[in-house]
Amino acid sequence: MNKFLFFLLFIAVSLGYIFEIDQLIARNFNPLSTLKKVYVDNAVKLQSNIEKYFNQAATISRLQEENATLKNYKELYLASNNELHSVLDAINIKKNTRDDIKFTKVLSYVKFDDFTKVWIDYKKEDDSILGVISNGFAAGIVVNQDGRAKALLNGNDKCNYSIFVGNTKAPGIIHKSKNRHLLIAKYIPIWYKIRVGDEVVTSGMDNIFFEGLKVGKVVGIKKMQDMQEVQIEPYAKVLTQKYFFVYKKKQLETKNEEVAKTEKEEEKTSSK
Repeated sequence: MNKFLFFLLFIAVSLGYIFEIDQLIARNFNPLSTLKKVYVDNAVKLQSNIEKYFNQAATISRLQEENATLKNYKELYLASNNELHSVLDAINIKKNTRDDIKFTKVLSYVKFDDFTKVWIDYKKEDDSILGVISNGFAAGIVVNQDGRAKALLNGNDKCNYSIFVGNTKAPGIIHKSKNRHLLIAKYIPIWYKIRVGDEVVTSGMDNIFFEGLKVGKVVGIKKMQDMQEVQIEPYAKVLTQKYFFVYKKKQLETKNEEVAKTEKEEEKTSSK
């Protein structure tokens, strides 16, 4: 019996050696190789996920920066577009195609201690007084000084133009206020009823602006014996603006030309 078992064991060992069964088992059932394969696969997958994450993070960061830039451009576009439409809408109130409005920029302060007085890039040759518009609101006047255009903005002591207050169209003249954030409308007749919150617009009676251009709203009223004054919070923020529109009423030039033409015709008639 023992010899028979020994004989079977001998045959099994011999067959294993002949067919390399031990190596086959080692190759297919080696636990270290299995663990190594699992580790490599997971490491490769992890590295791929990490690279994908950082690539996505970089892409998101880049897109956020681009989005912020585009938002800035959008805000600038909307601001410029609103300003242009506000001015055009204000001009259309008058519906006068002969009036002229030109875009201009601020060159410098006239004096460094007065921010309400600036030189502007505008050709000014005559002594007429023109209107300054900012974001669709009355912002000041333009005068000629030694052949240069000088803008006297709201809050300057020489910036005066005529206005209407409220629905009753109470007439007045814009002046500088002691409060640099406000304006004062003076010489308003006492019999006009004015309320806080009333809107102030240009009257066009001085031929500087057309009628209806918004100036601001009433925030205070001072009554005197025969007249009244109102404090106005202006809509135009003139001290922060680098660009304005200059309004010029061409009707005045047309009338002057007609007068000159009439005089020439009279001279021709008298000479005959």
